[in-house]
Amino acid sequence: MKWKLTVRYLISVVFVVIFIIFINLFLMLALFTARSVLNIPFFQEEENSPEQFTRQFQEQIVISGDAPTIADPGKEELSSRNAWIQILDETGKELFSYRAPEGLKKSYTPSEIVQMYKYKEVNGETTVFVGDKKVDGRAYSYLIGMENRNINRYFILYDNQSLFGMVKAGGIVLVIDILITLLIGYFLSKQLTKPLYTLIDGIKRLASNEYFHARPTGVFKQVFSNINHLSNQLKANESERKKLDRMKEEWVTNISHDIKTPLASIQGFAEMMKDPDYRFTEDEIREYADIIEKKSLYIKEVIEDLSLTTRLKNKELTLNKKATNLVVLLRDIVIDIVNDPKYAKRHIEFHAKQEHIPAEVDEILVRRAIHNLIYNALVHNDANVKIDVRIEKTDRIHIGIQDNGKGIRKEELDKIFDRYYRGTNTGDAHKGSGLGMAIAKDIIQEHGGEIAIHSEAGRGTTIDIQL
Repeated sequence: MKWKLTVRYLISVVFVVIFIIFINLFLMLALFTARSVLNIPFFQEEENSPEQFTRQFQEQIVISGDAPTIADPGKEELSSRNAWIQILDETGKELFSYRAPEGLKKSYTPSEIVQMYKYKEVNGETTVFVGDKKVDGRAYSYLIGMENRNINRYFILYDNQSLFGMVKAGGIVLVIDILITLLIGYFLSKQLTKPLYTLIDGIKRLASNEYFHARPTGVFKQVFSNINHLSNQLKANESERKKLDRMKEEWVTNISHDIKTPLASIQGFAEMMKDPDYRFTEDEIREYADIIEKKSLYIKEVIEDLSLTTRLKNKELTLNKKATNLVVLLRDIVIDIVNDPKYAKRHIEFHAKQEHIPAEVDEILVRRAIHNLIYNALVHNDANVKIDVRIEKTDRIHIGIQDNGKGIRKEELDKIFDRYYRGTNTGDAHKGSGLGMAIAKDIIQEHGGEIAIHSEAGRGTTIDIQL
């Protein structure tokens, strides 16, 4: 894979270099075509350029005998360009002039005309252009001087051998540039493809549930950091999933045992009552029926817990909210628990700073959540535990359930609201689905509230609810 990536990168670099050269050649050809073939003025010498004007001005020169002159349109053009003209014979003597400046020579040698045309400027601001005209076998020359600071003329001298040498040197430089580009591309490809190969390998390992950690360096530093974070997150999720699977297995074992026990009792009493050889007294029938009813209710509660937690987890439960006085609701829950014969001697106190705290809640679900929390405090502590239930409203509604019981160890505190978790304080008195605390948390959160637990072994537990 690494070799393939390097070759691909080098091929890409070569292609880019060739493409750039091709584009440059194409542009040069296009410019030449536009200038020479397509006759586009933008690429041509302007019709009104000084050189073009000078060549075409011969049409304005009129020869009458041996006395040349210029037509009126020519005079207007010279005036518009701030230019002058001298017409010379074959020997370089002046035959005619128009708008010529004072001090201008009246006769020129051929070398003087050449020097003036190539290098010399009159008055430092006038550029001289040379033209010629032939009439009846005689050749006339003329000088046109244009006073314009924006007009400049430069001559370049070269020979073909020097030009070939320059082209040759340019070709060598171009080849060297290409080699340098390929060399740089090769080293860059090593720097780019090496971490890229590591990234691809890491992603493949992640897809196979193999977690890795690479040192973030180079241009892919941020990518490596994100991959490392993803790897750590997947590893943590996998660990959490395995822990949850273990808890599920333990929970299934416990719940199966809890359901089998009452089912065995129901089955045993049913077989006894079905036996025709046994005559039950009325008191025995009532006693056995009461046991069967309690065992059936227990199994029903477990099944309802399973159904409710599934619906809450999957967001399939529709809340039936209505205006409710939470003070009355909590007081009724405490009274119902105290009136239960099993908890008649327990010490539960209710405290409310206001007598009317309204809220839009699903009364049945909130009752279920608070009942589960108080019930949890009862079954996980000794009979002499004291439980305080409080409610008040400030900026939000605060509900607190506090006990002075055994407390919860720190390593168990984070698991209290997990599904399927049963604490180590659970005794024989605690029979149920193990979903009570998780259900309570889900109900509070479905109402847009928050729930938190604070505890320390040997110093009791406090549950804070905010709605």
